[in-house]
Amino acid sequence: MSKKLAELLLKDRVISQAHFTEAEKASDGKDMIKYLIGKKILSESKLLYYLSQRFGLPSINLSKFEIKPDVLKLVPLDLARKTQVIPIQSNRGTLVVALCDPTRVSELEDVKFATKLNVEAVLTSYSVFEQAFQKYYSGGAGLMVQAAATFKQDEARKTAADGPADFAIEIAEVHDIDSADSHKDAPVIAFVNGVLSEGIRRGASDIHVEPYEKRMRVRFRIDGSMIEITEVPMQMKRAVIARLKIMSRMDISESRVPQDGRIKLKVSGKDMDFRVNTMPTLFGEKVVLRLLSQGNLQLDLEKLGFGKAQLEVFKRGIYAPNGMVLVTGPTGSGKTTTLYSALMELNKITDNLSTVEDPVEYNLEGINQVQINKDVGLTFGSVLRALLRQDPDTVLVGEIRDYETAEVAVQAALTGHLVLSTLHTNDAPSTVTRLMNMGVEPFLVTASVNTIVAQRLLRRICSQCKTEKRIPREKLIEFGLDPAIADKVRPMAGRGCGNCADTGYKGRVAIYEVMDFSNSLKEMVLTGASAMELKKQAAKEGMQTLRMSAINKASDGTTTFEEALSLTMEG
Repeated sequence: MSKKLAELLLKDRVISQAHFTEAEKASDGKDMIKYLIGKKILSESKLLYYLSQRFGLPSINLSKFEIKPDVLKLVPLDLARKTQVIPIQSNRGTLVVALCDPTRVSELEDVKFATKLNVEAVLTSYSVFEQAFQKYYSGGAGLMVQAAATFKQDEARKTAADGPADFAIEIAEVHDIDSADSHKDAPVIAFVNGVLSEGIRRGASDIHVEPYEKRMRVRFRIDGSMIEITEVPMQMKRAVIARLKIMSRMDISESRVPQDGRIKLKVSGKDMDFRVNTMPTLFGEKVVLRLLSQGNLQLDLEKLGFGKAQLEVFKRGIYAPNGMVLVTGPTGSGKTTTLYSALMELNKITDNLSTVEDPVEYNLEGINQVQINKDVGLTFGSVLRALLRQDPDTVLVGEIRDYETAEVAVQAALTGHLVLSTLHTNDAPSTVTRLMNMGVEPFLVTASVNTIVAQRLLRRICSQCKTEKRIPREKLIEFGLDPAIADKVRPMAGRGCGNCADTGYKGRVAIYEVMDFSNSLKEMVLTGASAMELKKQAAKEGMQTLRMSAINKASDGTTTFEEALSLTMEG
């Protein structure tokens, strides 16, 4: 470490003049920082924190990285020794290097010139840097030792996963995390591991890491509601974001544009994916992680929450030889689960099922799934056109967002294919209007659509603190209950307990509005009927609205009347 860095520490009063003079004499002006650390005059953690804040560079624990040989080859030994850097990641034309002395950052120009890549730096501690340099640049023998060590770690990891474990986590193909040993990790790593572990333990669907001017908070979405869990210490703000981006295999040097990534975990032998997105905000990057647990995916139509009559209409739609079945609702309302359940119902060895999704959330055995990639021209429309040349029986389109996708989906439905897809509308009848607003002709809508489903997720009353709650009969009738039924209903609510974090709710249940697109409704569409008129006619024909479905769930004690009324509209 350079004398220049020691002078900077003296200037900023991190060390005293006496200590500076002592180190200069003892080391003859060379390796002064090593002397200060060795004599415990300066702690490595304090130095790393100071340098990160002083130079605005994220800090990492380099010992947690397994650097790929093809990345190491980008910076040969002579260049690495001269510039005192170790390459750790290469992504989209940018090389990320680790260093321990940021006063030598100007020498990165030599690395940039040699590699023809944009070079960005991250900080690591002095001792860890020395260990990593020895590990990765000690010649071919060192690399062979490293390969053997990695193999042993993988074998040990596999054994641990197969055996009993309380809450062991590993990040597949990237890093290892063991929450039981998190106190031994660097503070940033321990903090991130703790947040991920707590999110899984509490059954969160999303984790939000949100920066503000004077604070940075972490919130979980549990059963549809946001709950603040903790705050990130401001001195760890940049490092926590960098850690999450590294785990997600994002470009940690890019903070000006949104990025998408994925973290793959194995939790006590079970797979867990985090879909990660970063977004630049006024005070830094916000990170949102969506938890996707294959083990929690319920793919049985009978258990989703459909009423008996609703399920019959829905099954009639998906078992039709051709046409469209559309599922609508806001983000996070369970549309993907409903469509995946329909696919698994139809997943027979005699049929060819394909999907086009953005993103692919779960891997489904026996179904051909395609991931959208706009950067290379893979859009919903282009992929759907290609799929139609792949001899499909059933096609799932992740979302109909524009006229191009709608047009191809309609044509597919009219030419002998079953098409499943989603839209964002408030109720089932509004879907017809939405398609026509996109530019689809009314006669094509009536010829192609079989069934439309609108859905929401309501919070379940906690089973461990469920108790009867008195609501006046007049109020129940006002909610929409038949007077005869209102006399028999026993409304329930949760008191709040440790199981539900004192919210009174634990888990969620789906409610549905299933519209059979009958001939009478199609005739009304062709004569220009409004969505409200379609809804009235569908109700006459037996369609149960979202409000009615919600009231039924409240009447049987699954949820509260407050929850039912707050998430549905009258009608």
